[in-house]
Amino acid sequence: MRVSSRRWRGLLALTGVTAALLAPSTASAAGATGRQADPLERQVDAIHDSGAVGVQAEVTSPDGRDSARAGTAEPGTGRQMPHNGRMRIGSAAKTFTAAVVLQLVAEGSMSLDDKVERWLPGVVRGNGNDGRRITVRQLLQHTSGIPDILPEIASLNSAAGYRAERFRTYTPEELVALAMRKRRTFRPGQGWSYSNTNYTLAAMIIHRVTGRSWEDEVKARIISPLGLSGTSTPGTSPSVPGPHAHSYATFGAGAGAGIGIDVTELNTSMAVGSGSIISTAHDLNRFYAALLGGRLLAPAQLREMTTTVDAPELGVRYGLGLGEITLSCGGSYFGHPGELLGYHTWSGSTRDGTRTAGVYTTSDGGENTQAAIGRLVDEELCRARSQGVS
Repeated sequence: MRVSSRRWRGLLALTGVTAALLAPSTASAAGATGRQADPLERQVDAIHDSGAVGVQAEVTSPDGRDSARAGTAEPGTGRQMPHNGRMRIGSAAKTFTAAVVLQLVAEGSMSLDDKVERWLPGVVRGNGNDGRRITVRQLLQHTSGIPDILPEIASLNSAAGYRAERFRTYTPEELVALAMRKRRTFRPGQGWSYSNTNYTLAAMIIHRVTGRSWEDEVKARIISPLGLSGTSTPGTSPSVPGPHAHSYATFGAGAGAGIGIDVTELNTSMAVGSGSIISTAHDLNRFYAALLGGRLLAPAQLREMTTTVDAPELGVRYGLGLGEITLSCGGSYFGHPGELLGYHTWSGSTRDGTRTAGVYTTSDGGENTQAAIGRLVDEELCRARSQGVS
């Protein structure tokens, strides 16, 4: 079964954000384990009860951090979800990519107003796509009109495609060339449409500006300085290194499909710049706290990143690699959910980075799973507001 183009706009994206905050909860307070849980444990149990195979969450604040887990690392084995297990973070990688670009802007190596053509001459051409008219800012903001290529990737579309092509390697140039076969979505700056191709191009520009790969720059500028020991850029390796739970995908089969098939092995070269990072809930919380706390970007560049526009496809506002999501208690937070074949993650931070909440699951779950994931982040960050955290 092919996944609809509508679903693909959400893959590696901010999927179902508004619905997640508004949907009613159907899980019991104690959860499947029967625990009389603290709030975080209760919410993790609710996600597990909704159909997720495995769940882990962590919340940080000036008072410390709390974590909880539920479910199993691999059905049929009895193995528990690992403490601080590693997973593919999907579109949360876009925040890393945007942060690298903004650091290069602060250093004077490039500008957000540079045309794509300046750095990648002749690459964005055809079917109305024209790099001479598209800026770097529009790439990061998804206002370029460049079409998304991921609907064409067989390994992400069906179980048969996954089995046949899960080890296939794509080059960024190959991905962009495939995208150029498609008609542009709109004139640059005249609309908003989520496209992973934008971030493949951003990764290529990082390479052109620095002379080093996107992977190397992410490591040197973010992973190493922050000491994110559970975070890596896998390149073409199909494995998840270190302690991790297996991931399972149904490929959009819907109710009655069960947990789907094991999709833990995957060469994620099709997601360079847009989703090819492995991390942990703990590391993601540290990353977003450092970013929003002003430790990765100068004030001018952080303002650029957090200046948002309407993203009508998603029902949120979107900056540069960062979503601004409404809190049910009033105000908003910044973050970037992500998905990549079975692994679903959602991390967010208060505007000053003093409180973070992150959660991930290892399967697509049931019809209420995404709502329960979004509710956990919302409730935990609303708890921060009730405690006087901005």
